[in-house]
Amino acid sequence: MSKNNYFLVISVLILSVINGNAQTLSLDAILSTIKENNPQLKMYDADIQSMDAAAKGAKSWMPPQVETGFFMTPYNAKLWKADEMSSGMGSYMLGVTQMIPNTRKLKADSNYMNAMSSVETENKNYTINQLNAVAKTNYYQWQVALKKVKIANENLSLLSYMIKSMEIRYQYNMDKLPTYYKAKSQFSALQSMIVMLENDISKSKFILNSLMARDKYTSFEIDTIYKFKEYSLTEMDTAKLSQNRSDIKAIEKTMEINRLKVEVEKAKQLPEFGIKYDNMFAFGNQPQQFNLMGMITIPMPWSTKMNKANINSFQIKNESLNWQKQMILNETTGMIMGMNSELTNLKKQYEIANKHIIPALRKNYDTSIIAWQNNTGDLFAVLDAWEALNMAQIEALEKLQSILATQVEIEKQLETN
Repeated sequence: MSKNNYFLVISVLILSVINGNAQTLSLDAILSTIKENNPQLKMYDADIQSMDAAAKGAKSWMPPQVETGFFMTPYNAKLWKADEMSSGMGSYMLGVTQMIPNTRKLKADSNYMNAMSSVETENKNYTINQLNAVAKTNYYQWQVALKKVKIANENLSLLSYMIKSMEIRYQYNMDKLPTYYKAKSQFSALQSMIVMLENDISKSKFILNSLMARDKYTSFEIDTIYKFKEYSLTEMDTAKLSQNRSDIKAIEKTMEINRLKVEVEKAKQLPEFGIKYDNMFAFGNQPQQFNLMGMITIPMPWSTKMNKANINSFQIKNESLNWQKQMILNETTGMIMGMNSELTNLKKQYEIANKHIIPALRKNYDTSIIAWQNNTGDLFAVLDAWEALNMAQIEALEKLQSILATQVEIEKQLETN
């Protein structure tokens, strides 16, 4: 056994021991863990809870205003007391004022504050969709990388066999030295590719652990299950997209909040009432007195200019948001239909490669190596056949990677699981 093969076997044995103790996670399990543990989503949860907590005080009244002090009291303190000529002058007042808010204004404020968290809820769902897309991409990249490693190891075995045969045949001058060195270089190139693929697997593992808020070095394995999906035209309809996409829903919720803000501004133009009660503790022999007064705020044209300007501003913002919504839907439908067409073509290419190209190249390789073994063929033809087979297998897996990546992107745009 050569030194390179020895280290390769040792590495495979070590990896197999490690992987034997590692947990196997399905894609659904990873997505569920991300939704439950990701810190970015927990941040949204805290913001939503904060807004809902603030909304509980939407119908609170203004605090009462308490007043106290001297009322109609002369500076000359001698006049405060009663005597033969006067019953005394002045008093000490204690009063309280309470404004009573308009019920329509309270309701408008309550509706607005209770709706505020709805936008953050949709923003959270949008972030979940983005994180899911990243997780799916890395999961599928890992799956394809494992398949590439498997094929590379199989092709390493084929090359190793050819190299050993050449070393034996060269002793009897049955093979040319340049062909031997070409095979050795191909062998080293495959080893280098395996190292690169293992690095890609490690990166995917680190990213998935980060998304799940776990220790970056937590070891786990993934299953090899994947499936090709079909997407109907009804899923790409703008009405269906409006129902599914969180960013569209967030825009609609923002428009609803702006409408509620308009109601709040309108309610601010309504009159509000108040009541004021004062009790006077009279000095001397004066009788006890009180004041009981009602108050009302009267909106005037000069006091409602800001409210009217805000109403106009919110209405214009909603017009802008509506155009933004139409723009997103228009761009998304075109993008999805283009990707769906590309997906169909990629599937056809992948099927042709697996059903026709790779089997034909494998037969070509088998035929050429048999001819070489029987001294009726050239080793260059064997290496060319092997190289063509290896490239076709890798290209087929690249097509598989493109298919899965396109599916992820379509599901991201459709916002489906």
